[in-house]
Amino acid sequence: MSISVLRTADAWWVLTPTGAAQVDTTATTTAQLLADRQAVAAAAKSVGTVAVTDLALISPVTDSARVVAQMTNSISHVKDTGGNPETAPMAFFRKASGSISGPFDDVIRPSHVQFLDYEVEIGLVIGREIPVGTQITEDNLSDYIAGLVVTNDVSARDVQLRHAQCYEAKSYPTFTPVGPALVLLDADELKRFPDLRLKLWVNGELRQNATVAADMIYQPLDALRGLARFQRLGPGDLVLTGTPVGTAISAPPKPVQAIASLLPEDTKLKLFFQGQSRNPKYLKHGDVIEATVATDDGEIDLGRQRMVVRDAPR
Repeated sequence: MSISVLRTADAWWVLTPTGAAQVDTTATTTAQLLADRQAVAAAAKSVGTVAVTDLALISPVTDSARVVAQMTNSISHVKDTGGNPETAPMAFFRKASGSISGPFDDVIRPSHVQFLDYEVEIGLVIGREIPVGTQITEDNLSDYIAGLVVTNDVSARDVQLRHAQCYEAKSYPTFTPVGPALVLLDADELKRFPDLRLKLWVNGELRQNATVAADMIYQPLDALRGLARFQRLGPGDLVLTGTPVGTAISAPPKPVQAIASLLPEDTKLKLFFQGQSRNPKYLKHGDVIEATVATDDGEIDLGRQRMVVRDAPR
């Protein structure tokens, strides 16, 4: 049975039918909490609770975590960027752990960033050590995935495209909102991963809406097998699994791409950004971003994020 773990600045909590019960633990990191499963299980049975609305929730994944993300991992997103889902490679990039923020924290747009984008994603929280070379199978997958979280891979598209890299563009502080809950799943519940639906709204407008089954190319087993070839992971680490179509950025129509391919790279990029400057979907000061991940029947619900975009002081 799933257990939803919450975190405040000074304590860990478990969601119960009557409210939030405090976990009796000395854990200060997600990894330490995952090692104290008895305390988590005991809290889930507690009758002494407080109202969740009384808690100032922060990310249930602590910033000691490695953050690894999959690139263009949905059919709809690959098509939208002009690619072929059947030949899309499984690719990864790293994000700075300092980009992790809470599910209700402001998203801060750096003063030099013009094209700020959003990407709702499901985060896999690693439950045990995965040394390079680990053999991960359908039978042991749940040994390595402790649970799931809602994440948002906030992206500075102008930085990303001008420098042809993701690390800086996606690693500014507040660029990885996580939570509100770390939902711990058993093996049978994890098998329902394909049933999860990702949704994201900006100012109440639904921008992203897709299920894993209909849209995700490389699922968790593929991702962890791929990472295990070269990347050691440990308890509490976070793997983002990709976003569906609906982000602000979109590839130009194919005829335009064909013409642009004849131009020098700097000219092509300049024209692309000129076009993007007329795109109203990029985030701006005061925008409200909300994101959820859940099965349609509500049996697995990772909760709802709500963040406000704020411009950094100049």
